[in-house]
Formats: sequence, C-alpha cells, structure tokens
Amino acid sequence: MIIPPKLKAGDEVRIIAPSCTLPSLEWMDEAFLERAKEYFRSRGCTVSESKHLRERNVFDSTNIEHRIEDLHDAFKDPKVTLMCTIRGGWNCNQLLPHLDYTLIQNNPKILCGFSDITALANGIYAKTGLVTYSGANFYHFGFGTQMQYTYDYFDRCIMHDDPFEIVASKAWTADHYSPEKPTFDFRPTEGFWMLQEGKAEGTSLGANLCTFQLLHGTEYMPDIRGSILFLEDDYESHPRTFDRDFESLTRQKGFEQVKGILIGRFEPRTANGITPMDRSQLTKIVASKSLPKDIPIIANVDFGHTNPIITFPIGGTVRMEAGKEGARIEVIEH
Repeated sequence: MIIPPKLKAGDEVRIIAPSCTLPSLEWMDEAFLERAKEYFRSRGCTVSESKHLRERNVFDSTNIEHRIEDLHDAFKDPKVTLMCTIRGGWNCNQLLPHLDYTLIQNNPKILCGFSDITALANGIYAKTGLVTYSGANFYHFGFGTQMQYTYDYFDRCIMHDDPFEIVASKAWTADHYSPEKPTFDFRPTEGFWMLQEGKAEGTSLGANLCTFQLLHGTEYMPDIRGSILFLEDDYESHPRTFDRDFESLTRQKGFEQVKGILIGRFEPRTANGITPMDRSQLTKIVASKSLPKDIPIIANVDFGHTNPIITFPIGGTVRMEAGKEGARIEVIEH
C-alpha cells in the first residue's frame, strides 16, 4: 500500500479529464467553474487545468494520447498533490494499457473522482499499490454549502490522516444542477439499511459496479480477497441489471474471501422507465446470492449518483459492523 501525501495549503490541485471533458458539462459556465476553484483557493491551494481539459470529441471526451499526456504531466509535476477529475463518463478504461505505472508508483499523488473513474482508480491501485480515492468530482465544489456533507468527508479523507467514521447524511437529493435551478430539493434519509449482520475489516475496493465489472479478467482487476467491496450504480442501472452485474462479481476469483459489502444509494429513477431499486428488491437480490452468511452487508450508504457523497480510499482499510444495535462504518487507513 502506498498512501499519497495529503493535500495542504501551498499545494497545487490539477483538474483532469481522464473520461469526459469540461465542455461536456454544458451547464457549467465560467462563473460556476470559478466557484469550484475558489473552494481550494480558500484552503490555501492553487488550481491549474490540464492541457486538454477543454477539448471535446464525439464521445464527449478527447483522444487517448491527450488524456494520457495530461495524467503523466500531473504525476511528473512536483507542485501537484491532487488530481481531481472534472467528471466521470464512459471511457477511462481505455487508458489503462497506456499508463506508465512506474512513473505513477514513483510519484504518488492523490487521484479523486467517481463513476467511470472507478476503472482508473482500481486499475492504478492494482498495478502500483497506490491508494486512490472515490469521491467528489471537481464540479461538486461549485455547489456551495448545500453540499457541506460532501465537503466534510472530502476534507477528512484527502486533507487529514486520522481515521474517521462514516455517518449517514440527514438528507439527500437526486436533483441535477442547472443554472435555472441552482438549489437542490432535499428529502430526509432513511439512514443505513442493514441487510446482513457481521463484523469485518478489510481493503476498500470497487465503487461503480458496472464500471468495476469492466476490469474482470484483466490485469487491472485488484485482488478482492480480504476486501470490503463498495458497490453502487446510476440511473442507467435498474434491479435486473444490478442483479446480474452483482452475480458476475460473486463469481470472480477470490470472492469467497470478501470480508464485507457496502452498497451506495440508488437513484429514484431509471433510464428506461423500469421500476428503480428499493429496499425490498435489493434485499431479495442479496438473498439470492451465494454470499458468506457471516459477512456484514450495509446499503443506502452515501456514495453513488445521488448527493451528498462521501470520499473513500481505493486500497485503504475500512472497518464495518452491522448488528441489532445498528451499523458502524470506519475508514481506518486512507
């Protein structure tokens, strides 16, 4: 395990786009981007943009060579401590065969993002042992104080070394930002769903399930033995697809030695109108799997494609407990 240096005042934050690029966020104007940059400046950091951040092709991205160049430049630059992805997307798994993993291993930096970034974060950890992070994309930092829960967990994981407990948010939203409606409507959270009792400590891996699945059978798939698996999916998923993707994961080598499972909050809609996931359906899906009966499974945790979200390490150490008295999740090493 290689834990990169934490972000502190005086460090540089590089905005990168290993998946979709800045222009694909058509709602993001320069004023919004400036607000996001100001979040880091207020903490004494400087902010820079990767060379090809503002390019856009027919895939809402840019070519592999440009994305690789931007990643390598950030890892080489001694001023850069944090690489924060502008957003997720669909194609950063294209980069994995082209990365210089010796360069990355010799220049450990913080890489943070989520969704499609799951492939890059887990792939880099698998190849180098460098702890990466699933959490806020750069655009999150333009939302203001309505995302304070997101900011608090980002700071705890990225700027501090101390262990921290993940406590359920008090409210959540599935709203999408637009300049016409910059303030989200929040609803009370139900808290964590305990789907199976148990205690566990292990290596935190995973995140977006359908993206994590892209690594199956490749050299970029981390060893899941002894892990705490974080799993979530977006509105393009629904109970039927999540069920089969989860089934595929349970058939991966070493799954019988997984220590625990954390499942993120699902969106209250799907792309094709199929009934979205709820607690009853998820409980049935979990019950249908050949899972060890002594591993804890906790769902409705604050990560995934609703807001707010936590930041957690890929390759760190997490402890979890689910029992009659409630659930507890702690990030120990990050």
